[in-house]
Amino acid sequence: MHESLIALDPVRINFSESGNFALNLALAFIMFGVALNIRINSFKTLIHAPKPLFIGLFLQFILLPVITFILVIVLNKVITPAVAMGMILVAACPGGNISNFMTSLSKGNTELSVTMTAISTVLAIFMTPFNFSLWGGLYVNLLNRMAGNMLQPLEIEYAQMFETVILIIGIPVILGVSFSRYFPKASLTLKKILQFLSILFFFALVAVMFSNNWELFVKHIKYIFLIVFIHNAALLLSGYTTATLFKQPDRNRRAITIETGIQNSGLGLVLLLNPDIFPPETAIGGMLFITAWWGIWHIISGLGLSFYWARKPLTVEN
Repeated sequence: MHESLIALDPVRINFSESGNFALNLALAFIMFGVALNIRINSFKTLIHAPKPLFIGLFLQFILLPVITFILVIVLNKVITPAVAMGMILVAACPGGNISNFMTSLSKGNTELSVTMTAISTVLAIFMTPFNFSLWGGLYVNLLNRMAGNMLQPLEIEYAQMFETVILIIGIPVILGVSFSRYFPKASLTLKKILQFLSILFFFALVAVMFSNNWELFVKHIKYIFLIVFIHNAALLLSGYTTATLFKQPDRNRRAITIETGIQNSGLGLVLLLNPDIFPPETAIGGMLFITAWWGIWHIISGLGLSFYWARKPLTVEN
C-alpha cells in the first residue's frame, strides 16, 4: 500500500492568486454562516453546565490529535508521511457545522452541539495552527529518529497559517456574531442557506481538485477510503467512549460523538491550497487526497450514524 500511495504525493493543485483569494473568501463566508449560530449565552453555558462542554473541547483539541498521532505511528509502514500529515491536519481542524444538523437528526443535544461548534470554531483560530505544528513536528522528528534523518524538517509557514486562519475564521466569526445579535430573524434564514452552500462549496472544490487527477484518484481510492474509514471510526468511537466514561446522558453522548467525528476539512483544504503556507515544492498530494475524501466520508458516516440513532429511542438514565 505504501508504494501505491507514493504516487499521490507529487500531485499539486495550482490556483492563481485570484483563485486563492476566491477560495479564502468563500470559506470566510461559510464561517460567517457558522458564526450565526453563536450566541453569547453559549459561552455562559460554560459556567452553568461546563462538564459536557469541557469533555467535548478536550476531545476536539487534545484527544483527537493524540489519537491521530498514535494512529499514524501504528500505520507508519503502510502510509506515506504526506498521508500522515493530512490525517494530522484534519484532526487539528475544528468541528464542522453540519454536525449540528446531524445531532438534531439523531435526537442528540442540539444546544450542546451548537455550543461546541461555536466554541471550537473560536478556539481554532489559535489551536489549529498550534496542533498541526506540534503534532506534525513531533511526527517528522520521530520518523527521522527511526529512519536516520531521511525526512526533511517540517518547513511550513506557520505564521502565514495563523494569519490565514485569523482572516477566514476570526474576522467572519466576529461579523457573524454581531449580525446574529442585531438581525436575529435574518440570521435564522441565512444560516440555513449558508449550511447548504458550505456543502456545495466543498464538493465543488473537491471536483476541481480531482478533475485533472481522476484516474489517479480512482486507482488509489481504495487505500484512501480505508485509511479515512479507520481514522473517522477511531474518532467517533473515542467520542462515544469518552462521553460514556464520564457518565453523560444519552443525548449528550450522541452530540459529543458526532461533534468528535465531524471535522471542518474544508478549512484544511483551503490551507493546503495556499502557496504561502505550503510552498509549491512541498509534496502534499497525499494530504490533499486524505483531506478531500475525509470531507466526503464524514458526511456519509455522520448521516449513517444519525439515521441509526433517529430510529433508536434515547436511553433513560437511572
